Amino acid sequence: MMYLTGFHAIEERIKSGGPCGPLLVAKSGPRAKEIVTLAVNSKIRLERTGAFELDGLAPDNRGIALQVEDESGGADIGLEEFIAGLGDRRDALVLILDEITDPHNYGAILRCCDQFAVDLVVTRNRRSAKHAAIISQTSAGAVSWVAQAETPNLVRAADDLKEAGFWIYGADMEGEPVYKKELSGRTALVLGSEGSGISRLLRERCDSMVGIPSLGRIDSLNVSVAAGVLLYEVQRQRTR
Repeated sequence: MMYLTGFHAIEERIKSGGPCGPLLVAKSGPRAKEIVTLAVNSKIRLERTGAFELDGLAPDNRGIALQVEDESGGADIGLEEFIAGLGDRRDALVLILDEITDPHNYGAILRCCDQFAVDLVVTRNRRSAKHAAIISQTSAGAVSWVAQAETPNLVRAADDLKEAGFWIYGADMEGEPVYKKELSGRTALVLGSEGSGISRLLRERCDSMVGIPSLGRIDSLNVSVAAGVLLYEVQRQRTR
């Protein structure tokens, strides 16, 4: 059991129709009143509570907190189910995250995925419930909309995607400039951790590596910023 406290996170979870509630209300400013109205219209149960009690349950609250049971809030789906559901579709976009452990980065990446129409995010590690509120807030509620699949083996997941007709591109600062690659069709991008990058076996599954040309003095972009740039380029090519 956990509580969402960010206004955007609460609002998007309610709008997504995912299981949630009750909405705990200690005080209602203008923004909180909007969310209370949304909750009432969405048949979410309200519970009035004292500020002291709410602080004990959800210390980072702004006068309201939404109780949820699941930590992701998104449309969790199995990879096999996702692939089977593609049918004849030719333009699917998947993001594979290899050891992105910082919940702030993960949330920011999900926000990019929502903005640039990523169909599925694939991760290996189960996200801990203690990070769920951070992820939800950092993603501005996008976690409630982005489909996510968890797998014990990312290398096998990449193999399954390749068998389904996906081209796999790994992100690497030394890779070919991303704008020179043809990124139409079924495409999967792999992002590795800022510390160690993409693991060796997963890198070997990539058809090629793509990079973001940089004029800066430091080594590379933050992984969530890199995700936004790469995903933008994919969609730019697809909407030319």
